[in-house]
This record gives sequence, C-alpha cells and structure tokens, in this order.
Amino acid sequence: MAEHVAAAHRNGDGVVVVVSAMGNTTNELIELARQVTETPKRRELDMLVSVGERISMSLLSMAIDALGVPAESFTGSQSGIITDESHTNAKVIEVRPARIEQALAQGKVAIVAGFQGVSREREVTTLGRGGSDTTAVALAAALNAEWCEIHSDVPGLFSADPRKVPKAIKLDNISLEEALLMSAGGAKVLHEAALSYAMRHGIALVSSSADGTGKGTRITPRIDASEPIGGVKGITEDSDLEILSVMDDCSDPSTAMSKLMRDLAKAGAPIRIASSSRVLVGLKDWPDRDAFELPSGITSLGSTIRVSAVGLGIGNSSELFCSALDSLEVVNIKPSTWYVTNNSIGFEVAPDQSRDAQQALHARLIEGTQ
Repeated sequence: MAEHVAAAHRNGDGVVVVVSAMGNTTNELIELARQVTETPKRRELDMLVSVGERISMSLLSMAIDALGVPAESFTGSQSGIITDESHTNAKVIEVRPARIEQALAQGKVAIVAGFQGVSREREVTTLGRGGSDTTAVALAAALNAEWCEIHSDVPGLFSADPRKVPKAIKLDNISLEEALLMSAGGAKVLHEAALSYAMRHGIALVSSSADGTGKGTRITPRIDASEPIGGVKGITEDSDLEILSVMDDCSDPSTAMSKLMRDLAKAGAPIRIASSSRVLVGLKDWPDRDAFELPSGITSLGSTIRVSAVGLGIGNSSELFCSALDSLEVVNIKPSTWYVTNNSIGFEVAPDQSRDAQQALHARLIEGTQ
C-alpha cells in the first residue's frame, strides 16, 4: 500500500489516506475488554478500540517515508472529524481538516486514522464497524477531492457474493443509490453510512482491490434523474439477524412494540426491518446486545438470515416478486417470511438454505437462466 500511495504522490496527486485497523485487531481489543467486564462503558470502549487505527496510520506513514515520500499521520480528532456524542456508533456532523490541508500544502501525504473522531465535548468517539469508509468519504467532501477510492481485499462490487454465487458479475459502474441498497441489504464491501454520506455530498467513489490491480467499480451520483436505471442490481445476504417479536399472550401489543422501538433507538441498535409485531436487528453492529433487556411482552425468536433481491423500484413489480418466489420453489426453498419494499424483495430462509437461495435468485433475476 505504501508503494501504491507513493506512486500516486509522484504522479502529482495530493493524497490523503484513511486507514483501518489491521487484521482482527478491533475484535481482539473488544475481547480484551470483555475479559475485564461483560459490560464495558462505551466511552472506555472507544478509547480502547481507537488504538487499532492509530497503529496502522503510524506504520503506514513510516513505510511511505522509507520510500522517500514525506508523510505525516493524524488521529481522527487531529484531522477535524467532529461527531455527535454517541459512543461506539457516532455520526459525523462536521469536518475541519485544517491540519490535513496544511500537510498537503507542504507536499506531504496525509495518513488519517479512520473509524474515529472527537465530540464537541472533546471525547474520543468511534463511528461503528466499517467507519473508516465514512471517514474517507467525509474528508473527500471537506477537501473537495475529485474522487474517493475505497481499497479492500475484493476487486469491486459484484451482483452477489462471488464466494457463494460463482456466476456473480463484477459491476463496472453503479449509482450511489443502488450501492446503498446493496449495502442495506447486507453486502459488506462498502459501509452503509459512508454511502449515505457520499449521496448527500455528491462524492464519486471507486471500490477496488488494495493491490492496485483492475479498475474496480465506479460508484457515482446520478447526474440525470431521468436516466433509465433499474431492474435487479444484486442479490444480498443479511446474516446474524435476531428476531424480536410480540408474545402471543401479550395483552397490549401496540404499547409493547412502541416501547421496544424506543428502547432500541436509545441503545443504538441497528434495525433492519420493522413491523407492528416484529423487528429484525443486526447483531454484528450491536456490541451491547447482551446488556439489552427486552421490555415486557417482547420475546426473542432467535437468529435468522434474510436473502434479498435489490434494485431501484423492483418492489413495485408483482411479476418480479412472483418470479423470485418461483425461483426458490424450484430448489425446494420455502421462506418462513418475505418482505417487499419499494427497492427490495427479501426472504427469510434457514441458514443451510441461504447459499442455494442466493444462487437461485441470481440465476433467475440476473442471469435469466433458471
């Protein structure tokens, strides 16, 4: 990565690099906290896990310097990433990149610790899992960058997870709206909050492999709202979901669900799907689940997996829904529940059926071969 950055700098580009923690550093730090207490305070958890990105930024800065290119590292607070006060899942509310601009003016590469910022109360905060993407997009907007590259271990966005759907197609171009739909449906290549920020600020993104090979996927705002765009863009899987439901013998379901929704909002729980009787919550992005107490009248029905077809406006087509349902019946999958929104058609399936469900939906709705 140092060589890739140095080459861009030598090409005359002003370069800001946002780094995340290496390997499983964040998970290891969280596990370390759990060894001390099962319910660590969010403030202290932020102080702990923000260390991972700081290690990365320092080492990358050293590596770039060793190649003869001047580089300087900055924490989230030094970079001017101002957030709200929500520890472990903070939102970026303002960016003041004065020190980054100064480093660029001096011809240096700026290395920024992603995933973290500082609240107006001067507390260290973190942006939730995948928050380094959000840091990068926020800085790109504040610095009026021409584009923002998101490098990872995959060469771009695909029409499905190629590890589970061998015939998945790499997408050369996609709109921010469509990429956001795929992320909300469970695709993990790009962080949902980062895509939302990019949409609000009109930032063009490129998702590509960290080794610098291939062109990746270009993700851009729709310049012309009348541009024809639609159809099924991808098949996604959202795993590690927990079903919270009203009990059968609950005397006042409406009050129980209202309290549940308020409690979930207060706890910062990521709600995927909600109705008047049940809620799907994402466990991967909810580190405090063990400390959350269900209100009276609400029970947990355990975990589930949601497999979805996503695309702009596809939920308005009853024909498309029937075709999706038929494709699952062909492989003997009977979803326990299904959901239709304006831009998605989703099915809850058993864990051992998820791969077959994704392949069946992809074959019928994208390949057109089933």
